[in-house]
Amino acid sequence: MFYLLTTDSSDSPIIEPAAQQLNALQKWWSEIDWEVVIGIIIQRSLSILFITLLFFVLNRLVTFAIKHMFGKNPYRFSIVRLTTLQTLVLNVSHYTLAFFYTYSLLAILGLPIGSLIAGAGIAGIAIGLGAQGFMNDLITGFFIIFEQQIDIGDYVLLKDLNLEGTVNAIGLRLVELQSLDGTIHFIPNRHITTVSNFSRGDRRVVVDVRINPSEDIEDIKRLIDSVNQQVAEEYSSFIKVNPSIFGMVDLGNSNYAIRTTLYVENGKQAQIQQDLLTKSISILTDAGYSIPNTPITLK
Repeated sequence: MFYLLTTDSSDSPIIEPAAQQLNALQKWWSEIDWEVVIGIIIQRSLSILFITLLFFVLNRLVTFAIKHMFGKNPYRFSIVRLTTLQTLVLNVSHYTLAFFYTYSLLAILGLPIGSLIAGAGIAGIAIGLGAQGFMNDLITGFFIIFEQQIDIGDYVLLKDLNLEGTVNAIGLRLVELQSLDGTIHFIPNRHITTVSNFSRGDRRVVVDVRINPSEDIEDIKRLIDSVNQQVAEEYSSFIKVNPSIFGMVDLGNSNYAIRTTLYVENGKQAQIQQDLLTKSISILTDAGYSIPNTPITLK
């Protein structure tokens, strides 16, 4: 008997707190209004379902409208530019809808939206300060693409960077440029300030055929004009303004030339200029006229 009493007295400090906690839990459980809880769960679940369906429909409508708008291509953009702009607008619209969708979910769940937005704002400022260059690249890249300053395949000169070459790729962050020696340059868009594009519009071609002014100038002009007509027929699909003789020009250091000017399709200027010069020299030498080869000194 004494043994049993000793055991009960030693276990009572452990059993009593556990019993109190169990009673408190049972009391809390019994005080829950399950009808209210179930009603709140059903109400918020239906609200979340409605918001989800609403934003899903909005996302599909916005995506369809953007693709339909860019599908018409009213500004006659190139395929690369059109695809880049469409992707950019789609991403902006999706991120915007995702932000408002998340905001709506947090409001339904009753979370402190103000505190979350304040924290996100501080984090956004910190990220923005650390990513100024990146954001400048994106903004500049958008305007380069939207304003059609350059296209893939254009030959351009970036004056401030002293770089020139053919554009291989255009992105929102950088431009890929290939120089004549084959070097590939990756240029962040924020460094592109002044662009000289040599691939826009028709190109003016100037051909100077050096002559001896003591020889028959009029006959030389007649021979060069015959070459001009021959070249005009041969390259008729590329020549926009037929070649015409400008007249005699002074090249300096007592050197004179008969100048011919014409306008050709961009990209064909070097080939036509070389062919016109070669044929002009050939016909003059065959006719017995001399082509001066003294150095030209420009002051």
